[in-house]
Amino acid sequence: MLNTDAREQMIEQQVRAWDVLDGRVLGLLRQIPREHFVPPAQRVFAFADMEVPLPHGQHMLRPSVAGRLLQALELTGTERALEIGAGSGFVTACMAAAAAQVHSFEIIPELAGLARENLASLGIRNAEITTANGLQLDGRTRYGAIAVTASMPVYENVFQSQLEIGGRLFVVVGEGPVMDARLVRRTSEDAWTTTSLFETVIDPMINAPRPPEFRF
Repeated sequence: MLNTDAREQMIEQQVRAWDVLDGRVLGLLRQIPREHFVPPAQRVFAFADMEVPLPHGQHMLRPSVAGRLLQALELTGTERALEIGAGSGFVTACMAAAAAQVHSFEIIPELAGLARENLASLGIRNAEITTANGLQLDGRTRYGAIAVTASMPVYENVFQSQLEIGGRLFVVVGEGPVMDARLVRRTSEDAWTTTSLFETVIDPMINAPRPPEFRF
């Protein structure tokens, strides 16, 4: 009962208050037990609107950011989806509940293993975790939705080129103290639109290109 009350408070006071109004997304956040993906030592923070620490200096996305990500992707249950950065698997699980299939790349082996264990223990079978650098995809597979859960200091089109026509990409671009969360939508074989959604700060993608340092 305590977790149910805390989860509902998270949804109503943090997620919905941050303009996540899609009932399907709010339903996902009720359905997927966020606390299951939080390390035991951090479980007291499972429903706080904060980035919960994970091994190797990584963090879970804040619930409000995860909600905005899921809302932007507009998953219908038919998509083959891609996630870059599984972390402990929470966003992976939410995407798996709303898409046909999810393939997630996680560069840190310990986190990839943790995500696999968390998903398996909940019986989630339509999500696959691969231990690999998401920036080195072969580029041959196209996806209806792509979520990049770490920021790109410099935007590159490596992911948007893998969208199906009509597909959506959520990505956060820039460096602190302010980053730009964007939705990129493929409108034709050689055209995309980009919409700025909100400002936030999340962990940078490991090995992502960075802008050159300014020198006097």
